[in-house]
Amino acid sequence: MADKDETEKTIAEDLVVTKYKMAGEIVNRVLKQVLNKCVVGASVREACEFGDKILTEETSKVFKKEKELKKGIAFPTCISVNNCICHFSPIASEPDLILKDEDMVKVDLGAHVDGFIAVVAHTIVIGSSPEKKVSGRKADVVLAAHYASQAALRLLKPGTETYTITGTVEKICDAYKCKPIEGMLSHQLKQFKIDGEKTIIQNPNDAQKKEHEKYTLETHEVYAMDVLVSTGEGVGREQDTRVTIYKKTEETYQLKLKASRMFYSEVSHKHGLMPFNLRTFEDEKKAKMAVVECVNHRLIEPFQSDCVVDDPELKNLLYSSANPKSAKKKKKKAEKAVGDVAMEVDAKA
Repeated sequence: MADKDETEKTIAEDLVVTKYKMAGEIVNRVLKQVLNKCVVGASVREACEFGDKILTEETSKVFKKEKELKKGIAFPTCISVNNCICHFSPIASEPDLILKDEDMVKVDLGAHVDGFIAVVAHTIVIGSSPEKKVSGRKADVVLAAHYASQAALRLLKPGTETYTITGTVEKICDAYKCKPIEGMLSHQLKQFKIDGEKTIIQNPNDAQKKEHEKYTLETHEVYAMDVLVSTGEGVGREQDTRVTIYKKTEETYQLKLKASRMFYSEVSHKHGLMPFNLRTFEDEKKAKMAVVECVNHRLIEPFQSDCVVDDPELKNLLYSSANPKSAKKKKKKAEKAVGDVAMEVDAKA
């Protein structure tokens, strides 16, 4: 973990930029491989496991000589289908999902090098091709997300107010009769911190407009720009699926159960403050039980897998940007923190 007494490392340093770019190159390579696995009849669980395996392998290849440098998965591979918004990554003891023709599939995953995080997301429609083009409402939501994210990228520069980005995304989605997912947050990124203080909110409701603070983007800041759009009203609801993605917080509490203490110690050692999947633990059953006490006392927070009711088409595009020196969930359950520096994933229908 970064020493709080040290000066905060930013992209003003060339080495920091290099580490962000390394992480960005890794996630882009892995994303392509995971997308290739998303075909008719494919298992979502197996594709997620494949993504995490490749992320671990790829990050292990960089900075081999620096034994103390931490690197690895910054966000576990998730594959959310149709009206599922995000964070779907089933473990072995939970029901799997098999992909079908014309499913709208959203893949997201992340890696970090020395705590500098890059996460990407991309959406495909199973079975689509140049000969079999996407049409109708699926095409509307794809274009809405693409153009909204492109506009947001161009606004990620010093001096921009966050609600300028919020309003721009909403206007573009309106042109396609689509809605951004309500209350979804894009975060500022810092070393070892995937959910920085400054945030850009998407489609806030009246209560969120009063509560959510406005910010101005500044030089040397890094942001994740997560644009997630639906053909419906864009209001999320909890699914029946069990949560599998969690993240350690900075809260403190003396856990009562020995199993919970052992689990929490392993989380701290293996993952630090990075999100993780319960499948990384040898005994999933024990992990599922131990995480309960940790969540109840806010030592660990869950990433809920939400869905949009009566809304089969959802599109997710994830871009991020840094303000360089030259120019530059709703509640926690619905939050999405992801990042990259000047790395883009091509938007494909």
